[in-house]
Amino acid sequence: MLELATKQKVDVLAHARPSSASKLGQRPVAALELTDPKLPEVMKGCTTVVQLIGTMRKRFAAGDTYETSDIGTTRSLVEAAKACGTVDHLVLLSSVGAGRPMGAYLKAKAEAERLVRESGIPFTIFRPSAFEDREGVHTLGFGALTRALGLKKYQPIKLQQLAFAILKAASDRAPLGAALEGAALWELVPK
Repeated sequence: MLELATKQKVDVLAHARPSSASKLGQRPVAALELTDPKLPEVMKGCTTVVQLIGTMRKRFAAGDTYETSDIGTTRSLVEAAKACGTVDHLVLLSSVGAGRPMGAYLKAKAEAERLVRESGIPFTIFRPSAFEDREGVHTLGFGALTRALGLKKYQPIKLQQLAFAILKAASDRAPLGAALEGAALWELVPK
């Protein structure tokens, strides 16, 4: 996403934990924990917050949980966005199924969505299905099957396609008040 934003000349202030900030190279970085009380001050001047943070069960051994990673980080960003006074658009990466959550993962995504919806700040929520090209994820045949059955809602998406769609919504500040999944999400993806 950062490389695409740079190519499109979109100003971005990336967030990174202090321990991993150096991995972002020469880009402007807010190197702090999201629980740092300085977060609203650091965000001053930003107009859009893009929340991409989440976890998976395999990260639980490292101390991550859905509550800390999916819900807690969203809560911190929403509170800081409201406190800084300049943010007028929240973009949240969620998951297909969060509208009717079953299981701990989707319930956490639904709670993160609730925090964004109830923030009072205009928002755009993305609910993709599987990521087609993420390391360690194999969707061989799944994309063809979902296309053949007309199940656009569950069609896997390439990370670059999703990054483009998220960046477009953030730059255009539209659509607002929408949870994009299936055909609505794919409308923002370049052909």
